[in-house]
Amino acid sequence: MASSGSPAVSAAWPVEIRLTRDRRLLHVSFDDGKAFDLTAELLRVTSPSAEVQGHSEAERKTVGGKRNVTILSVDPVGNYAVRLGFDDMHATGIYSWAFLRDLGVNAERRFQNYLDDLGAKGLDRDKPGMR
Repeated sequence: MASSGSPAVSAAWPVEIRLTRDRRLLHVSFDDGKAFDLTAELLRVTSPSAEVQGHSEAERKTVGGKRNVTILSVDPVGNYAVRLGFDDMHATGIYSWAFLRDLGVNAERRFQNYLDDLGAKGLDRDKPGMR
């Protein structure tokens, strides 16, 4: 797992993880008072799974067509992470507390990078595709 380089990020512990009624947002609150609403789309396209991340930066995939994806399940993995299941049947990503915290802190930049990647690869948020 890649580290953000900040001990505070990896030390943060979630005190609440709640899926909104429409299943499009995952609310995560940490013990230091920080809280984030992470969209299902961002969680899906940044999934820490090998399917999306590959085994190196060169293998990383950009996943299109996920604007309307929803989260079907949030299941604990030990005491360090959750596995999210999405309505497109993707359920192999294990989201550690540090990963969720980093995603929350950097959500705007990560989403803009995703949009830039989509454009560069001829993909979009509404049509399924992966490159």
